[in-house]
Amino acid sequence: MEGGAVAFSNPRTVKDVFKDFKNRRAGILKALTNDVETFTRICDPEKENLCLYGLPNGSWEVNLPAEEVPSELPEPALGINFARDGMQRKDWLSLVAVHSDAWLFAVAFYYGARFDKNERMQLKFRLLKWLNPLLQKKSHSRRKMTRMRMRMRTKSMVILFVEVVVANIQLMGFG
Repeated sequence: MEGGAVAFSNPRTVKDVFKDFKNRRAGILKALTNDVETFTRICDPEKENLCLYGLPNGSWEVNLPAEEVPSELPEPALGINFARDGMQRKDWLSLVAVHSDAWLFAVAFYYGARFDKNERMQLKFRLLKWLNPLLQKKSHSRRKMTRMRMRMRTKSMVILFVEVVVANIQLMGFG
């Protein structure tokens, strides 16, 4: 295992980014379900800080983090192997899954950073629609879709506001 051996793709459209997201997620799901015994064995706490990577081709790998700083892509959770023996297996796998989902979104939005405002909204909506089966129904009227988009914008603004507040608290030395 050599650091930085993770396959890099370069999706250029919303459709390509979404496909990359789905494939990487499929790889991670495979690691945490079908290949769980192999995944658990590879995540030896005696090894260095390891990361779980979902790859653009739908496979997965456990590897060291990228050596270059800053890395080409956002990095997944570091040191997934250290908590393996200190937790119930189910809890450890759930923790890895949560961190992996966060990483998948970070990668998707990293690729989406070069998109214009409308394309970024399309990407957000596509990801949310895929993750939330209620949004997949075709029966939503144009008015309902507009309301959902407005709620998404409002939530994004709230998240941004909270991030700014947290950053200011940290700058003042309280965090």
